[in-house]
Amino acid sequence: MTEDAFQIREASWANDQGAIRFVRQVVFVDEQGVPPPDEWDGRDEGCLHLLAEDSHGAPIGTARLLAEGKLGRMAVLAAWRGRGVGRAMLGRLIKIAEARGHERLVLDAQVRAISFYEPFGFRAEGPVFDDAGIPHRRMIREVEH
Repeated sequence: MTEDAFQIREASWANDQGAIRFVRQVVFVDEQGVPPPDEWDGRDEGCLHLLAEDSHGAPIGTARLLAEGKLGRMAVLAAWRGRGVGRAMLGRLIKIAEARGHERLVLDAQVRAISFYEPFGFRAEGPVFDDAGIPHRRMIREVEH
């Protein structure tokens, strides 16, 4: 593997909580100032998680899919942004959601990240709203079957 190589795997909260927590703590709590009670919402146990790891197995990104088809908690460590980690995770979550039969996917995007989601077929809907002190907008993607 090259130094830029990474892999993405399905993860579970029970087995991979430490790695998932590490990435989200660094990105959301430390870097973006999200209050810990807002980040740790108690919904992780029932989610499907993805974990991106570098060539040495260290966690570099994570995302989750809730049972109702809501994507969220997409986070990539700063040193790995712009290298395709987020795009790979989002593409994988969409495929998983399609395989599970979801008719539509929903996510709450930080306003500055809307353009990241648009090429994947997500469209912004409704007004800007505050979530943990960060402007967000709801985005919807109709799943193709």
